[in-house]
Amino acid sequence: MITNAQFKNEVQIIIENAVREDVGKGDYSSLACIPSNAHGKAKLLIKDNGIIAGISFAKQVFNFIDSNLVIQTLINDGDHVKFGDIAFFVEGSKQSILKAERIILNAMQRMSAIATKTNSYVEILKGTNTKILDTRKTTPGFRALEKWAVAIGGGVNHRFALYDMIMLKDNHIDFAGGITKAIKMSKNYLKEHQLDLPIVVEARDLEEISEILENDGVHRILIDNFNYTDTQKAIELIGGLCLTESSGGIDEVTLRHYAECGVDYISSGALTHSVSNMDLSLKAL
Repeated sequence: MITNAQFKNEVQIIIENAVREDVGKGDYSSLACIPSNAHGKAKLLIKDNGIIAGISFAKQVFNFIDSNLVIQTLINDGDHVKFGDIAFFVEGSKQSILKAERIILNAMQRMSAIATKTNSYVEILKGTNTKILDTRKTTPGFRALEKWAVAIGGGVNHRFALYDMIMLKDNHIDFAGGITKAIKMSKNYLKEHQLDLPIVVEARDLEEISEILENDGVHRILIDNFNYTDTQKAIELIGGLCLTESSGGIDEVTLRHYAECGVDYISSGALTHSVSNMDLSLKAL
């Protein structure tokens, strides 16, 4: 899986690119009417209910733009928040605060929405042994923050990208000429290139699960688009020989039912691709 150093580098890239994209040659609105030596204070006002995420990220943005800015946090990432709460105060150069404002709000609004949705799934799964996973169905260039938000909400990160897991899905299997061939070729490739990556294989029916089980070295079977009955049959067939994951259109209504089938994980693209931003505002004081 992705290392902490790799993840931090991804976040740094996001910050640098966001500043390049939003500030460019300069924040001319602020430069035009705010003196360069003007100091001020602002608060991050929460205008919604849910799970807050992105406070640590906001600190990194403020520090990148102006290391002299002083941030006083009142709540932490992962805390439940309600309308009217104040997340933090920031004090220092008015120009610097304004330069960071939109980058921070854009990120925190989306991160908080993802953390809130993830947490609602975690609550539904309480009392089961099933964990909720995210997917690669993320906003291009923003993946690290979206997966960070999932973790803040209590979910578990799936693979970060194509380079940290072998995941043989339907197209890989069909292009390779079948399940067994795809698995054997993958194991040989890992050995040849001295890579230590888990192998996950997607199954489209119970026959494919049986074939997967005939091969050693599979870390997890992805039970994709199965109904409840066939999912239970799949779990019985696998019998603890490897980990299991359900996916395919699973939502708040069906989530608990799939968990009660006994799967180890449920993956949901909706955690990152189907959320409505939390309403936040940075207000001058």
